[in-house]
Amino acid sequence: MTASRSASKRRTTAETDIEITVDVDGGGTVEATTGLPFFDHMLAQLGRHGGMDLRVVATGDLAVDAHHTVEDTGILLGSVLAEALGDKRGVRRFASVRVPLDEALVDVALDLSGRPFLYYDVEFPGEKILGDPPFDPQLVEEFWRALVTSAGITLHISLVRGRNTHHIIESCFKSVARALRDAVRVEGGGVPSTKGTL
Repeated sequence: MTASRSASKRRTTAETDIEITVDVDGGGTVEATTGLPFFDHMLAQLGRHGGMDLRVVATGDLAVDAHHTVEDTGILLGSVLAEALGDKRGVRRFASVRVPLDEALVDVALDLSGRPFLYYDVEFPGEKILGDPPFDPQLVEEFWRALVTSAGITLHISLVRGRNTHHIIESCFKSVARALRDAVRVEGGGVPSTKGTL
């Protein structure tokens, strides 16, 4: 690797103020501070198991709802990933993986296609993740949709089995992380597309 695959951006709206830095070829060092401890834990899984250095600092209108913070983090993270990957020259592009966490098993397939698409087939038992504040599992889908839209990624996430909400969500993040880690690996010299661009 000669060129650094890293990027940093800040996004400020009336609802959130977020700054994210990513080094795709880092060592899995993560700093995540969003005001949502469970979400921080999931972002840590994404960076650590994705093999990238990740720094996320976010403040949002959590008194209203966690939705804006989670979705806007996905928007900015996708944008930063896209910038860090550049023209994606030499990447593997495709990856798929299944990652278990105790009784939970999630299947992920990913394509750095340049075409945003999310297939999300994950049903939760229903309870929120306890914490201060609690975390609504519905926000996971909003995070992935925001990320793939900004990053131009095709992502399929399917729950194979699972009963514990925490385990299911964490298995999702670890699965996407491992698939992303494989997909961004450089193993050639050209852009992996018959179109010549991704």
